[in-house]
Amino acid sequence: MSDTPVLLGYDRGTVTVTGGPDGFVYSDLPGVVFDPRTSTHRAQGRHYRTVVEHLIKEKLPYEDAARGWPKEPSGWRLSAERTARDYQLAAVADWTKAGRRGVVVMPTGTGKTFVAFLCIEKVGRPTIIVTPKIDLMVQWARELEQSFGVTVGMVGGNERNFQPLTVTTYDSAYIHLETWANKYGLIVFDECHHLPGPSYSEAANASLAPFRLGLTATPERADGGEQMFPQLIGPISYRLDITDVAGEFLAPYETRRVYVELTQEEEETYRNCREEYRKFAADRGISMSGPDGFRRFLFEASKAPEGWKAVRAYREQKRIMQTPSGKFRKLENLLQQHANDRVLIFTADNATVYEVARRYLIPAMTNQTKPKERKAILANFHSGAFNAVVTCQVLNEGVDVPAAGVGIVLAGTGSATENVQRLGRILRKYADKQAVLYEVITRNTAEEFVSDRRRQHRAFQ
Repeated sequence: MSDTPVLLGYDRGTVTVTGGPDGFVYSDLPGVVFDPRTSTHRAQGRHYRTVVEHLIKEKLPYEDAARGWPKEPSGWRLSAERTARDYQLAAVADWTKAGRRGVVVMPTGTGKTFVAFLCIEKVGRPTIIVTPKIDLMVQWARELEQSFGVTVGMVGGNERNFQPLTVTTYDSAYIHLETWANKYGLIVFDECHHLPGPSYSEAANASLAPFRLGLTATPERADGGEQMFPQLIGPISYRLDITDVAGEFLAPYETRRVYVELTQEEEETYRNCREEYRKFAADRGISMSGPDGFRRFLFEASKAPEGWKAVRAYREQKRIMQTPSGKFRKLENLLQQHANDRVLIFTADNATVYEVARRYLIPAMTNQTKPKERKAILANFHSGAFNAVVTCQVLNEGVDVPAAGVGIVLAGTGSATENVQRLGRILRKYADKQAVLYEVITRNTAEEFVSDRRRQHRAFQ
């Protein structure tokens, strides 16, 4: 039998396999399939580690031209200014035991970023960190440079600077994956609950990185996408719940549901609109609670004049449920009650954000707010120049607002993930604050069921 080595190469986010001893079956290698377009055997980049492990186990000679990072350790060392907490060390230890692959679940404010720094130091290989937003990319890069004392590259926005230690966004990682996918031995996915999306997951599929770390406070997704973590990153290797650290490393907190009533006119309109759109759906055999129910509803509605009336009825009953006049009165009462506290107000849509901003002269932050203005609003909020900010989703994750101690959810989705993220915004330790999250709910409407769904998390029990 020939001793010709197996040759591993890299091609646009895949590992190519050629050569090998006589009779060698390429498809015996994990993830390797035949690509008829190029008459080549190849595997997605994520299979690189298992392919190499298989070759070593079977004592097959091989040459590795796929890996684009050096064998020598980076030698990066964290500055001695910060001491790791016991649970952070436990998270690193459990991730290491899992083969340096896996997801670390920790609440907002407990130092997930520092856990990543400890893992980067331990692995000692070129590392790329993938974040959901540009402002988070900049934040990560700044903290990495301060902690390791090295130049950190950024790829996203107007930046395209790859370094041995680089931060990018999910969008830019996807766009440039052919360039970087074989150059990093460790890949870190911040807020990794975003990863299972169709295009974002390609960054994990293409990367050759044998070591992988996911960070999130809320791994569960409404579509069950967290089931993809084991193949994309690794299984959940460590989990710390809010209730485990509230009062010690996070602010003590409580959650309160407060209720408002519809006016007689609002209730009548709500019932009529709800009956109209539900009748349209029922006549066409559409279950609105099904996985594709709303999509089918819109598709059927687009084909008939009465369909557009049903859509308008759906929107109107939802508007009444989420923003009846009673919610604004309740908001006024809560703002008066917490006049000396820093308050974050969460809504379900931008229109309500701007309505609250106009009524009460409260700064608004939406996806339309420019980065410079966001920075100024948050700085004034932290200093106390502003005692309230109203937002829809841009503050749900990744933004540090330690001064915030009161959250008011005027409306939102039924997602437990979203609710935990909103709670997390007010839980960072700050002075001696006692955090409280209010949910303002419209009685005798579907919002009561929405609230029950989004509270299906241990943090709200």
